[in-house]
Amino acid sequence: MGHIHQMAISTSIKLPEPLKKRIQHLAEISGRSAHAVMLEALEREVAREEKLAAFVAEALESDANIDAGADVYCAEDVHTWIRRLASKEQAGRPEPSRK
Repeated sequence: MGHIHQMAISTSIKLPEPLKKRIQHLAEISGRSAHAVMLEALEREVAREEKLAAFVAEALESDANIDAGADVYCAEDVHTWIRRLASKEQAGRPEPSRK
């Protein structure tokens, strides 16, 4: 995880004592500050939530496209095509099962 090279602003967070102790312990054994442990955890979680939101948005868009008549493929045909590609066989794309 890279550190953010922007101007940092201060904020406060109240932590339950058991969590604070866990963070402090992790900081001690990893040679980082508790601040660094928390910042890195927040960066990872925010990135994970952003990726999840993008995934859901893409899925909803795909669903809407299918409802609007986009091509739909049979899973078995797609799996066969992927196996052929993986084995370096010549493999034409599968035909849509619905256009």
